[in-house]
Order: sequence, then C-alpha cells, then structure tokens
Amino acid sequence: MIRYDTVLFDLDGTTIDTNELIIESIQHVWTSRYGKRLEREVIIPQMGRTLEQQFKTFTGEDDVTEFIAAYRKFNYAAHDDYVKPFPHVAEVLHELRANGVKLGVVTTKMRESTNRSLAWCGLDGLFDVIVTFEDVTHPKPHPEPVLMALEQLGAGAERTLMVGDSPFDIQSANEAGAVSVAVGWSLKSEQELRRYEPRYFIHDMRELLPLVGILP
Repeated sequence: MIRYDTVLFDLDGTTIDTNELIIESIQHVWTSRYGKRLEREVIIPQMGRTLEQQFKTFTGEDDVTEFIAAYRKFNYAAHDDYVKPFPHVAEVLHELRANGVKLGVVTTKMRESTNRSLAWCGLDGLFDVIVTFEDVTHPKPHPEPVLMALEQLGAGAERTLMVGDSPFDIQSANEAGAVSVAVGWSLKSEQELRRYEPRYFIHDMRELLPLVGILP
C-alpha cells in the first residue's frame, strides 16, 4: 500500500553530486578576488541557500552581483568534470514512477542549470514538476517552493515526502506541512541535520521505496 503518493527532491547534494563543483566554484571566486581559499568549514553550512544569500554571508556585502557572475562562469565551464548522480538515484526514481508516485524537484538552482544537470545525469524527463529559485519570491528555507510544487502536482502535504541534504530543505518541508526526509550522504553532519527535526533519516536512496510503501 502506497503511504506517500508524492516525493519531492532537492537537487544539489541530494539527487546529484555537485558538492565539489559548488565548493571549487566558490574557491575560484574567492582566490581570484582575495588571493586565498575560503575554508570548507565556512562554505558547507551555507550550501543549499541561494548564491546571493551565500555570498552575502561570506563577504558581508550587499551587492554580490560580480561574485555570482564569476561563480556561474566557472561553474558552467567545470560542470561536466564534477557532476554525477548519487548512487541508486535513477533506479529509485524509475521504481517510484512505475508505482504511480508523483515526483518533483525543489531547488535553489536556476532552471537552466537545473535542466543541464538533470540531462547530464540521465534524469531528465523523470520529474512531473520542477520548482527553481527563479519561480518563487521566497526560496528555501521558506515553505513557498514546497507549497508551489504541491499545488502544481495537486498533492496533499501529509502524503508528500520532501527529501533533502540541508537544514533549509527540512525547514521548508516542515513549514509547508510535508514530511521531511534528511539524507545521510549530506556534507552536513547527521547530528546537525537532526537538530531541524526531519521526520525520517535515510542513508541509502533505496530506503525511500519501503518508506513510500513499495515492497520487494
């Protein structure tokens, strides 16, 4: 019996492994601007927020337009050298679809880069809806992106899982009334993620199937 008929996924760090691409893109900007690298311990807690939010935090400046432009230039050129899907993502998505589960992406990426990453990883065409930061007024951790996905899918929050690797994913899901799922392959520690009270915690993408109600 299907317990959850809709599953929403964060993209970076959850569905596709862009972690090192993001970190190296930030490092490139920082080294070019300041002649030194930025500590990973400073970068990682901010990953999952929009680029504007991240660079404002890193720099303390209000106008980070140049930082974002430099980031995107490097990120675009280096994309294919770094990006890959996390283990078992494709098989789980196909199995969910085969069982009639509605699927969505809720991300703080731009739509163009989202589509590129999905296509590169062979995951394009598997999602019924994609909500990017360009589609909303208030990105995660605000509930708006999750609520928008629910509305577009005609889904009930109580029967929807939102899977993510950051506190911002968990907060957005919880505030929207969806069921939050944190992943154990996040660069954030399990202890840190559990502080935000995800309903479930998984360490392998295949654990989603019995959680949804799909049994072998």
